[in-house]
Amino acid sequence: MGPDILILTISMDLPFAQKRWCAAAGVNKVQTLSDHRDASFGTSFGVLIKELRLLARAVFLIDRQGTIQYIQLVKELTREPDYEAILGALKKLTQ
Repeated sequence: MGPDILILTISMDLPFAQKRWCAAAGVNKVQTLSDHRDASFGTSFGVLIKELRLLARAVFLIDRQGTIQYIQLVKELTREPDYEAILGALKKLTQ
């Protein structure tokens, strides 16, 4: 990935839990954000699962102008996103 790419991970976890997970998983090139307080991201982007107070697994690729260019909504919380599809969409977006 190039220097123009910014990866944000947004969850309902508290910041200390996000940092602990990143340290344990060796993740150091992402910025973590917590939607715990008011669920504004989940509500605004339509990924809040109110009954569970969780965010659905989703990937949004957003261009420099702030326009969403790609969305992948994972149907089951226990599944991973389709990373190959995401990388393909990212490659198209950055060409």
